[in-house]
Amino acid sequence: MAESILTVRNLKQHYKIDQGWLKVDSVVKAVDGINFEVFRGETFSIVGESGCGKSTTGRTILRLNEPTDGEVIFEGQDISRLSYEQMRKLRRKMQMIFQDPFASLNPKKTVRQILLEPLRVHKLYTPKERLKKVIKILEIVGLSEYHIDRYPHEFSGGQRQRIGIAKAAVLNPELIIADEPVSALDVSIQSQVINLLLNLQKELGLTYIFISHDLGVVRHISDRVAVMYLGKIVEISKTEDLYNNPLHPYTQALLSAVPIDHPNEVKERIILTGDVPNAVNPPSGCSFHPRCPFAMDICSKVQPNPSVHDGGHTVSCHLYE
Repeated sequence: MAESILTVRNLKQHYKIDQGWLKVDSVVKAVDGINFEVFRGETFSIVGESGCGKSTTGRTILRLNEPTDGEVIFEGQDISRLSYEQMRKLRRKMQMIFQDPFASLNPKKTVRQILLEPLRVHKLYTPKERLKKVIKILEIVGLSEYHIDRYPHEFSGGQRQRIGIAKAAVLNPELIIADEPVSALDVSIQSQVINLLLNLQKELGLTYIFISHDLGVVRHISDRVAVMYLGKIVEISKTEDLYNNPLHPYTQALLSAVPIDHPNEVKERIILTGDVPNAVNPPSGCSFHPRCPFAMDICSKVQPNPSVHDGGHTVSCHLYE
């Protein structure tokens, strides 16, 4: 049985909106009671439309945002209860790759300074060993010592993302959360960065949580996939099971929008009606029911419970209860 590295239980991230002294404050339920487990060495992907809460989930797991409620258990330890100093030490093992490599790299620092900083902060190695480590990680991500004294603006977008990946990997972490790591890159560069992430995973024994809206990329890189809608996870499955047999109507609609692989392929496109509901005032019952082509009376009244099917395929939908 695969070893669990991360367990998320009833995780919530709610934001209060100040309406002024004449009105009652509203609450945005960005992440609303999600549960999942990540196994050591796998790539666990989270997909969904913009605004569904997938990026907030990644940031909350790392406590870049403090969770409103719930537990994040990393290697048997509930990190949501740790002090600032304890969390700071643990960050060696948990790193993040951000969507925009230019925004996540300090424009005033060279590559040398950017990559040496985490090693210095965590007091790892001697100064000479640190430099060797930086040069080695640069070579692993496809750059070289030649680039070490350049600034971020002197690189292309793809090269900047490689530096961002090197920054996350230089500490030899156990878990990396990659938040839309290729969405800001040209299509021709995306495959190179994806292959780099896969090679790093093999070489360093990494575990990934991969956050993306690109279902084609997700299929290529993932072992398991969780589908999010309006702050909740509606389906979790092994990648091939999800793509070959999607159970939730929302997942079916998402996958129907993936471009075809061959001109002769015939695919029925599922067009969802209406817009994504407001997270400040989500629908009662199942949050997807206003847009669901199979909605029943119970869907608007009762929140569906997750049900488990063949191969651990989990879905939250009244159609399968």
